[in-house]
Amino acid sequence: MAKEKVHINLVFIGHVDHGKSTTVGRLLYDTGAVDEQTLRKLKEKAQELGKVGFEFAYVMDNLKEERERGVTIDLSHKKFKTAKYDFTIIDAPGHKDFIKNMITGASQADAAVLVVAANDGVSAQTIEHLRLSKILGVGQLMVAVNKMDMPGVDYKEARFKQVCEDVKKTAAQSGWKPDLIRFVPIASLPGQNIAKKSDKMPWWAGKTLLEEIDGFNAPEKPTNLPLRLPIQDVYNITGIGVVPVGRVETGVMKVGDKVIVVPGREGKGVVGECKTIEMHHEQQQTAEPGDNVGFSVKGIGKKDIARGDVLGHVDNPPNVASEFTAQIVILNHPTVVTVGYTPVFHIHTAQVACQITEIVKKLNPATGEVVAEHPDFVKNGDAAIVKIKPMQPLVIEKQANIPQMSRFAVRDSGQTVAAGMCIDLVKKELK
Repeated sequence: MAKEKVHINLVFIGHVDHGKSTTVGRLLYDTGAVDEQTLRKLKEKAQELGKVGFEFAYVMDNLKEERERGVTIDLSHKKFKTAKYDFTIIDAPGHKDFIKNMITGASQADAAVLVVAANDGVSAQTIEHLRLSKILGVGQLMVAVNKMDMPGVDYKEARFKQVCEDVKKTAAQSGWKPDLIRFVPIASLPGQNIAKKSDKMPWWAGKTLLEEIDGFNAPEKPTNLPLRLPIQDVYNITGIGVVPVGRVETGVMKVGDKVIVVPGREGKGVVGECKTIEMHHEQQQTAEPGDNVGFSVKGIGKKDIARGDVLGHVDNPPNVASEFTAQIVILNHPTVVTVGYTPVFHIHTAQVACQITEIVKKLNPATGEVVAEHPDFVKNGDAAIVKIKPMQPLVIEKQANIPQMSRFAVRDSGQTVAAGMCIDLVKKELK
């Protein structure tokens, strides 16, 4: 069997109408992930809907409503291969209403491509997406300056340089190191500098978008961290017994390991021994970060554990928090957030109602500086440090120790209200 290429989750972010979907569609087409025939059909569809030039965008926008409105609503996933990596592209919406999906997208991503239109430059959501991707832990960023073909831009180097400077300023305020950000000029619709060198920008001696994407570093597998495997489902399989299923976030699980699943039904953890591990219907001796596995554990019954519980080694069990401190950003709350607010927190596979017990301080979301101590409330656009009490046992880890288990989204009546990460916690003693 050929060794599998390293896999990277790549998210495309940026302001609505700056050409994210078209860039992704063009990239997939130019790398052969989308064929002529599909594109021809999409072209006809675009003409029918009076949206000439939207055919590449439609590669990702597969919802009917999106085609009619010309706006990306949902997250779409598409795979493509380069010489170096296997990528899954997550096309994240730029439209303000759809920021919740952008959060889900960014929190799964190893790297991001920020698309900025050369004619508009840095816009409101360019800033918001830079900030959010940083808070949500996207590790690497590159910037594609799109629409270099627009009238007034006319493939000019001066405009490209100006946009780069503006993006660098904003990125620095959001906590990115501007010197580490790579920039590339493109025009997605005519296909300039996407997979092939452009004949319209003789001044550009740098790489194409495709080459730059291959310049991302492979994410390091956090194998040296303690084992954390959030449970997605628990099955009872005849002849095998109880088979929990989940994805290893950190650490390594081996057959024969003594494991503990917390909080478990009683809230004090359930101990067992890993008997078998299976991935893609093949038996494995070990499971590493990123592996989706089913496994059987001696000593654990079907009713002992459930989705949202987390497995670890007996000598380093996952932390169940009786309360925790988090840095959050309020994204989309109808009024204001005050002490006593009890929405649902989505963290790894768990969904638990948690109460905000104290708003410790309000921060400037761009710089992280403290703006106010103990404010009465926080509202959309604010960042804050808050204390939180889970209404039932919840496994969460500190960002500094196990970042993969620290990030969460806050949802309320169908909306993502906030996103954040745990920076400190009070351990609940497992009786």
